[in-house]
Amino acid sequence: MVKEARILMVGAGGIGCELLKNLVLTGFGEIHIVDLDTIDLSNLNRQFLFRQEHIKKSKALVAKEAAHVFNPNVKLEAHHANIKDAQFNVAWFKGFTIVFNALDNLEARRHVNKMCLAADVPLIESGTTGFNGQVQVIKKGVTACYDSFSEMFGTSEEESAQMDHSEDSENAKEIEKLRQESEALKKIRNAMGTPEFPQLVFDKVYKDDINRLLSMEEMWKSRRPPRPLSYTEISEKWKLNPQLPIEQLLKEDQRAWTLEENVAVFRDSLERLGKRVESMKASSTEPVITFDKDDDDTLDFVSASANLRSIVFGIETKSRFDIKQMAGNIIPAIATTNAIVAGLCVLQSFKVLRGEYSSAREIFLSPFAPQRLLSSDKSRPPNPDCPVCSVAQALVLVDISRATLGDLVKDFLRMELGYGEEIVVNHGADLLYDVEETDNLTKKLGELGKLSGFLVISVAHQDGTGIKGDSFLTIIDEDDENPRVNLVLNIQESSSPIADKPVKGVNFPPEPAADAPSSPIPRRQKVVESNGASNELPQPNATNGNGIVAKSAESGKKRTFSDVEDVEHQTKRSKAMTNETVVLDDTVDGAILIDDD
Repeated sequence: MVKEARILMVGAGGIGCELLKNLVLTGFGEIHIVDLDTIDLSNLNRQFLFRQEHIKKSKALVAKEAAHVFNPNVKLEAHHANIKDAQFNVAWFKGFTIVFNALDNLEARRHVNKMCLAADVPLIESGTTGFNGQVQVIKKGVTACYDSFSEMFGTSEEESAQMDHSEDSENAKEIEKLRQESEALKKIRNAMGTPEFPQLVFDKVYKDDINRLLSMEEMWKSRRPPRPLSYTEISEKWKLNPQLPIEQLLKEDQRAWTLEENVAVFRDSLERLGKRVESMKASSTEPVITFDKDDDDTLDFVSASANLRSIVFGIETKSRFDIKQMAGNIIPAIATTNAIVAGLCVLQSFKVLRGEYSSAREIFLSPFAPQRLLSSDKSRPPNPDCPVCSVAQALVLVDISRATLGDLVKDFLRMELGYGEEIVVNHGADLLYDVEETDNLTKKLGELGKLSGFLVISVAHQDGTGIKGDSFLTIIDEDDENPRVNLVLNIQESSSPIADKPVKGVNFPPEPAADAPSSPIPRRQKVVESNGASNELPQPNATNGNGIVAKSAESGKKRTFSDVEDVEHQTKRSKAMTNETVVLDDTVDGAILIDDD
C-alpha cells in the first residue's frame, strides 16, 4: 500500500526536510515536492538537507537530490514553483494518494486545502510555532477543513464591519466616518508614483489620525498623549540643516536615526516602492509587495514607519539592524519540533491509507502543558459555518468560447438542476448574478476577464474578473422555504466543442428524481430544538451517489463569504448575524496510539 502511494509534499522548509526524509525512508513509491523558495543562510540550522554550498539554490531541487540518497528506489519529482500556479490544477491534485502540507504561509495553506477538497484527496496539515506543533487530517465530507477553525469562534472583523451599512442604522455616524476614511485612502492610493505621495501617506498616519486620537480626551487623562508630526516642518528643518546623503544614511543601520532621518528614509523608501508598483502593473492587475526582511525597500519603509510611530507615542526608537532582527525572527523555529511533527504526519498517513478516518486524530505538541507532551482530539466533522467545507461540490464541463452566464444560470442551474429564481452566483470577490443583478447574463464566460482564483460569495459588484478553465463558482440558494446547501462548481474547459448546450454537468445523475424539476444538490434539513426553535441544518454527508457530497451548510441564516486571497468572510447584503454557541468535545482521553505495522 505504501509503495503504490503517490505523494505530494508542499513545502521543503523546516517541516518539509524532516517529512521528506521520513517519507523516503518509509518507502513511499513516488513523491512530488513543490516549493518556490531558495535556500538562505538562516535555513541551515534546522533544514538539515541543505548545506552552505546550496545557498541561493532551489529548496525543492536540492531536497530531492539530498533525500534520494536515503532511498534510491523512491521516485522523486521536484517542482521549483508556486503551488498556486495554473499548472497545479484540480486534475493534477487528483493524481495523488495523499497531500502533505509543510508550509509556513497561511494563504498557500488555504489554497491547498481548497484544492484537496475539490479533488477529493486527503490532506495532512501540519505546522509549528516555536516548541508547539500541530497535525490535522483533512478529508472531504468526513472532517473539518483547514478554513473551518477560523469560523468556530464567532464573526470575523470583516463580517462585523459589514453587518449594517444602512443610513438609518444606529451606527450611521460611524459608517459616515468609515466612508470618509475610505475616500481619503482612495485619494492616497491614486497619488502613488507622484511627488505628493509620501507626504499624503505621512500626514494621514502621523498627523490626521493622531489628531483624531487626541480628540478623545478621556483616553489621555491618565496616559501620555501622542504628538502629531508635521511633514512640512520636518522637511524644512532637513533643508535648512542637511544631514547625511540618503545613500550613506542607509549604511549606518546600527544606530537609531533621528526624527528628520527617519522622515528622509520614509520618503525615499516610499518613492522606491511606488516605482516598483508601477512597473509591476504591466504584468499584474493588482500588484502586491510583501514585506521581506531581506528586501531593502520594504525593510527601510518598515523601519522608518515603526520609528516614526514610536516617536509619536514617546517610545524608544530602534536601529534598522535591530528592527530587521525583530521582524525577521518573531517566532523561533525549533528543529526538534519540526522532527516530531513530521513523524506524527507519517503515522497519521498510515490511517489515511487504510481509510481509517475515525481513528485519525488532531494532535497537538505542547511541551509546557501541565499533563503531557502530546495531546490529541478526535477529528472534527465538517463545520456548518465554514465557506469551504460546508458545501456540495461538482464538476462542470464548459465550452468557454460560446457559453454565456445565461447558459449557466437558465439552462443548467434552473432547467437541469431545478433551482428557482432566488439564487446568487459568485466568482471570487465578484457578484456575477442574483435576481437584481442580471446585466451579465448575455456575456460569454470567456469574456468576463482574468481568472482571480476560487469563486465564492462576495458583496462586490462584478468588475471584469471572469471565468476560465479550472476556476470555481459558488451558487447560493436563497429560497426562503426550502433552500439547498451551497454549491461550488469547478469549471473545466472542454477541449472540443460540446454538442447542443455549451454547459454540461459531470457526475450528475442522468435521470431526474420523481419531484422534477429536481436537483442532485441536497436541501438544508430543518430540525426543531427542544425550545421549539427551528434551525436549518444540512443533511449530514448527503450524497447523490455520484461523488457530490454536501458536507454541511449555514445554520439557520443566509451567510455569504469571500474566498479571495486577501478578503475573508464578507456578507452579500446588510444582514445581521445570529449568535452561535460552540460545543467542544472533551471526552477524548488524549492518548495517542502508535501502530506497530
